[in-house]
Amino acid sequence: MSHPILVEVLRGAHVESSHSGSLAIVDADGRLVRALGDIERPIFPRSAVKALQALPLVESGAADRFALTDAELAIACASHSGEPAHVATSLGMLTKLGLDERALECGSHWPSREPVLRGMLARGETASALHNNCSGKHAGFVCVACQMALAQGHEPAEFVRGYIAPEHALMREVSAALAAATDCDLSQAPRGTDGCSIPTYGIPLRNLALGFARLGTGQGLSAGRAAAAKRLRQAVAAAPFFVAGSERLDTVLMQALGERLFCKVGAEGVYCASLPELGLGLALKIDDGQVRAAECAMAAIAQALLPTPGAEASALLARYADMALHNWQGVHVGAVRARAALTAGMR
Repeated sequence: MSHPILVEVLRGAHVESSHSGSLAIVDADGRLVRALGDIERPIFPRSAVKALQALPLVESGAADRFALTDAELAIACASHSGEPAHVATSLGMLTKLGLDERALECGSHWPSREPVLRGMLARGETASALHNNCSGKHAGFVCVACQMALAQGHEPAEFVRGYIAPEHALMREVSAALAAATDCDLSQAPRGTDGCSIPTYGIPLRNLALGFARLGTGQGLSAGRAAAAKRLRQAVAAAPFFVAGSERLDTVLMQALGERLFCKVGAEGVYCASLPELGLGLALKIDDGQVRAAECAMAAIAQALLPTPGAEASALLARYADMALHNWQGVHVGAVRARAALTAGMR
């Protein structure tokens, strides 16, 4: 199936490049509200599904046992920028378990926030697993694994080891939550390895959108899982900085819209979101993997479906849906703009 162009990049008034993609919006009953392109083709959602993967953190009782804060629950759903508060919060979760960053199996990389990176280099510091954008998610996994170990009478540190493997009890629990939310049989799905070393599964956009409709409404989830979804959404709304970071779109949108929107970017041009007041979930994929285009599309959809009462918030969404481009001299040279067809009929 040929996918429509969702986002264009303008140089002056002329289209310089374009980004095709696909989109699914469904309600919690699975009723399709809008579809563009092929929404049945499995795609790897990557980090966009971290909130679904974090459901066992609350449902298992780990969040209560270890007295996790809103910031800690939010960072368990995060692809953060590696800023000092992110590092401290991920480490704080591990400290509550009597562990440190050596328990994390996500690998190390430098912070994506450039001023933070420059400061570390100037001080001669090196990156650790805590700077990995997935360190909060992995700290959450370790919390669940410790909870499982204690419930089963195992030594937590020993039980946690190897938690990233598909056959580990922890990862089976995480994958079961993802499968139940999306109504997708992951045993039959394409499987790969994510950047942080956990399994990633190919899931159709229609199913991903269903999972996020359920995340936002609780409908179609067990009572315990529905309560977990609500608590995670509320935590992210209370502490949106921890789900992304300074000047990051996920944080910006959720600061502006609060509990009206939960959204999460994934690598290779994926975006998923819950719109609880509308009872909808959405999933989109930009074909060429351009994250900037996915962010533009997400902002345009939020602008169309969730009109904001305040002029400041409205202007903020409009700025990301039609992002001005400037060169190194500060001269306005073009824009990244969602095509009208993306949101036609949504307003």
